[in-house]
Amino acid sequence: MNRLTILGATGSIGVSTLEVVARHPDRFEVIALTGHRRIDLLEAQCRQFSPRYAVVVGATEASRLTHALRGHKTEVLFGPEALADVAALPEVDTVMAAIVGAAGLQPTLAAVRAGKKVLLANKEALVMAGGLFMAEVRRSGAVLLPIDSEHNAVFQSLPSGKILGAGVERFLLTASGGPFRTASLERMASVTPDEACAHPQWVMGRKISVDSATMMNKGLEVIEARWLFDMPAERIDVVIHPQSIIHSLVQYVDGSVLAQMGNPDMRTPIAHALAWPERIASGVAPLDLFQVAQLNFERPDLTRFPCLALAYQALSMGGNAATLLNAANEVAVAAFLSGELTFLRIAEVIQSVLETVPSAPLMTLEDVLAADTLARRLAQEQLS
Repeated sequence: MNRLTILGATGSIGVSTLEVVARHPDRFEVIALTGHRRIDLLEAQCRQFSPRYAVVVGATEASRLTHALRGHKTEVLFGPEALADVAALPEVDTVMAAIVGAAGLQPTLAAVRAGKKVLLANKEALVMAGGLFMAEVRRSGAVLLPIDSEHNAVFQSLPSGKILGAGVERFLLTASGGPFRTASLERMASVTPDEACAHPQWVMGRKISVDSATMMNKGLEVIEARWLFDMPAERIDVVIHPQSIIHSLVQYVDGSVLAQMGNPDMRTPIAHALAWPERIASGVAPLDLFQVAQLNFERPDLTRFPCLALAYQALSMGGNAATLLNAANEVAVAAFLSGELTFLRIAEVIQSVLETVPSAPLMTLEDVLAADTLARRLAQEQLS
C-alpha cells in the first residue's frame, strides 16, 4: 500500500491524481490532502478518501472545514507549517507536489528533505531554486519524478537510470501554442482573461492557462528541464505541436529521436509516476492514430511570445534571474486576470524587473525568498 500526501488536492492536478487513486484502492491510501480556498471540494474529497489530515490556508477556512466534517475522522490543520508537516509525515511514502506557484516551494522542499518519493507538478520549485533544490534531492536520497507532461515524456524517453551519459544530444519540448498560436499582435493586445484561459487542448487552472497563452509556461518548463535533467539550456528546444499528441522528444547522437505519445490528459503522467517503475491504468482512452491523422510542428515566434525568450534569457543570466522571472510573472498574470494589466504588458513587467535587479548568486533558501519578495515589489510598482 502506497501512502500519499497530495499538496494542492483541489487544483486540476490534484483532482486528476485522486481520479487515478480511486481506480486503485488496493494500491493507494490517502494520508493527507491540502487545498487553498475551494473548501466545498476539499470536504467532498475528505469524505471520499478519509485522509487523516486536511490542510487549508488559514483559520477561517479551517473552522469552516472542521464544521463541515464534524463527526468525520479527518483532522483539519492550517498554515504553511502544517503544509510542510504533512509533506514530511513519517508514514507517508509519496508526495504529489501540485501547489501552483511560489507557494509550493517550501512544502515541496520539506518532502524532499524527508527523503520522500516526490511527484513534481510544481515547476516553480525548480525555477526559483533549481541548484539548491537538486542539492537537497541528492543529499536526502529523495526520488524525484516529473509530472509535467513534457518532462514526464522526456523521462520516459531516456534510457533507464541514465540521462546525459547515454548519447543524449538534446531535448525537444513540445508546446500546443495555446489559444493565440496564430493570432496577430494587434489581436493579442485586446484579449480578455477568459479568452486567454480557453486552452485548445488542456483543462487547467487560470494561472497556468495564461502562462500557456503567453508561452511563459514553456519557458518555465525549459528552466525546469535544465535542472531536472542537468541539461544545458542550449540543448533544450521548444517545438510548437498543436495536436498535443507528442508530449516531448529526446534526440540522440546517432540520429535517433524517441518520443512519448498519448492523448492530452494529465492522468497519464500522473499514473506513470504514481506506479513507477510499474504501469497502471490511468483511465485515459488509448491513442487512435487514424483519428489523429496528422501531426504538425512549427518554430515558436519569439516576437509574438517574448515570455519564452525571457525565460531563456533568465537561464543564461543565472543566479537570481529565474527567481525574479517567476515572481514578476506571477504578479503580472494575477494583474491581467483581475483586469489591471493588458495581455501584452505581462512580458513588459517581467522584462523590467529582470533589467532592474542586479544578478546575484543564490546560496541559501533565504536568498531565494528575498529575491522573490524584491521582484514582487518591483512588479507591483510597475502596475501602479
